Amino acid sequence: MKGELCLRREEGSIRVSVRQAGPVTILVDDALWQWRGRRWAHLVSDESYDELHRFAALIGKRRAAFQGDHYDVDETEREMALQAGAVAVNSRELVSRPRAAGLRKPRGVPSPRR
Repeated sequence: MKGELCLRREEGSIRVSVRQAGPVTILVDDALWQWRGRRWAHLVSDESYDELHRFAALIGKRRAAFQGDHYDVDETEREMALQAGAVAVNSRELVSRPRAAGLRKPRGVPSPRR
């Protein structure tokens, strides 16, 4: 996935427009997890980590925010991801699709050094 992202603030909201080549296999679940006064979701790929890192960079996530097999995204970042082409899925699918692709980190395995 190659893309170009344009972010614009309009009356308190963020508009995202993306030009990309090829299908996107980026998945995002519902923002259900409360932390530090915000709700958070997870951003994953069922294609490759490279695709996930490129997509995360498009929505402004730093590489240092990578959690070993996913990025945590707050509600605003989730909306940006959806506007940029991510697919909303339930939590079960968010886990099963990367697992089937060999991209899900097994429990108890430490995250790779950044």
